[in-house]
Amino acid sequence: MLTFEYTARDTKSGQIIKAEVKAQSEQSAAKLLAEQGLAPTEISLKGEKGGLLKSFNDRISAKDRVLFARQLSTLINAGLPLTQSLRTVQEQIENRAFSLIISEVISEVEGGSAFAKALGKHPKVFNTVFTSLVAAGEASGTLDQALERIATQQEKDAEVLSKVRGALVYPVIVLVVILGVIIFMLTTVLPQVELLYNDLNQSLPFITAAMLAVSRFITNLWWLVLLILGAGAYFIRRYIDTEGGRYVFDKFKTSVPLFGSLFKKLYMARFSRTGATLMSTGVPMLEMMRITADAVNNVHVRDATLKAAEKVKGGKALSESIANNDNFLSLVPQMIRIGEQSGAIDKMMDKTATFYENELDNEIKTISTTIEPVLMVVLALVAGTMVGAILIPVYGLVGQNIAL
Repeated sequence: MLTFEYTARDTKSGQIIKAEVKAQSEQSAAKLLAEQGLAPTEISLKGEKGGLLKSFNDRISAKDRVLFARQLSTLINAGLPLTQSLRTVQEQIENRAFSLIISEVISEVEGGSAFAKALGKHPKVFNTVFTSLVAAGEASGTLDQALERIATQQEKDAEVLSKVRGALVYPVIVLVVILGVIIFMLTTVLPQVELLYNDLNQSLPFITAAMLAVSRFITNLWWLVLLILGAGAYFIRRYIDTEGGRYVFDKFKTSVPLFGSLFKKLYMARFSRTGATLMSTGVPMLEMMRITADAVNNVHVRDATLKAAEKVKGGKALSESIANNDNFLSLVPQMIRIGEQSGAIDKMMDKTATFYENELDNEIKTISTTIEPVLMVVLALVAGTMVGAILIPVYGLVGQNIAL
């Protein structure tokens, strides 16, 4: 049971009442209040105010969903009814927001809704892949197996995504360090050189004077620099959220040097893994392609997949529909073709996903090996320029003193 705080009006006296009520969900709480002759105007989980589901949805991790699916699969496989299994799993959930959502799902299921439909009312937590696999499992009577496949698929997807993010973290950290060194040298060391030249009534070399101008700008107008960076990040993010911006950004990810190949393999692994999981659960091919198109999370691959789905609908084989398409690496249609000939497309897509996941590991190692010397060269150039800006004027003064 969860404790809700509510504000309600007594339908008989018109009095406003603020109190607490225990219930499984917000809907259950509202029903209890209505039975007592109260008209609720606000209901929220105790300790939170309004819109708890919206504010917490984004904090529910892939690990939470994987654990939920795996535990539920085990209980259903042991012969427990669905609602009892859901209640048992809910008692073990530590995330309050996730626990509240499962309470909502339990109420829907007890009210007669299909499990997949109840999950579908929380799309930010349970995506289309999750709900489609559950629906297929319900229809075929293999819900426990479907949930186990969901857990495996989401676990692998999260693992691959984590590795890709890890490959991007190192260069970002190095670049931040380089930026920090530049700012320190500009704002701390160079001004001392300027003071020395002013005392001697000498003019600064061009490179030093240029860097000092940058130093003054940063020192005096640091707030403007932060404002420009913040505004730039905000507008870039807003642009990426538009349809046109998404096309540009997704194209950039697959064409940027060094990382482009990494993202292509990520999308192929995701396409193959999601497709294999859906088809092995009994989802029809056209439905599988529609769901997979969104799951890949790249608009160019999405469009190519939907166009291929139209060709499949017209009678073409899946392998033929995606062959010679720049958005698909050549191994994908080749492996699917073998699956079509052997009648085991799901198994061949699973092997394709495993291949590209292994390739991602190798790619990440290659990037780590390649990017280190590149970043060292960049760091050396930056440090050399900064040291030159400081030492050139110093050596100039020493040379003048020797000449005198």
